[in-house]
Amino acid sequence: MAARKDKQNAGRTIAVNRRARHDYFIEDTYEAGLVLEGWEVKSLRAGGAQLAEAYVHVKNGEGWLIGAHFPPPKTVSTHVKADPTRTRKLLLNRQELDRLVGNVERKGYTLVPLDLHWHRGRAKLEIGLGKGKKQHDKRAAKKDRDWQRQKERILKS
Repeated sequence: MAARKDKQNAGRTIAVNRRARHDYFIEDTYEAGLVLEGWEVKSLRAGGAQLAEAYVHVKNGEGWLIGAHFPPPKTVSTHVKADPTRTRKLLLNRQELDRLVGNVERKGYTLVPLDLHWHRGRAKLEIGLGKGKKQHDKRAAKKDRDWQRQKERILKS
């Protein structure tokens, strides 16, 4: 029974941060677990999560997801205070955390949440290590995408 449940949730995307790849050059990605409460897991299984305004912060040797919105389900218990935008701890190993701290503090990178997905029945967050794009970089990327689309149309006909 458990194996069937894992296959059902394997690799299923919960939420995607579309602005991340638009606003940043993503150079490296990491997969982190999340420390969640019961109602948050229930909310994720229902498919409700938003990463648009979220960011990752490394403080005191620990990773934290700040600003992600998990709406509480209607059936939350009365004795639980559901805070949809609470700060959630990320589960990364020491080697990954040290590498992230070094890149963020010394090299000026930013940690951006890319997507939230299920992996073997557990919620995982994909984190991108990136540098911010300037306005002209965004314009060039859009122009390149448009040209690729036109080229495909020309070759198709």
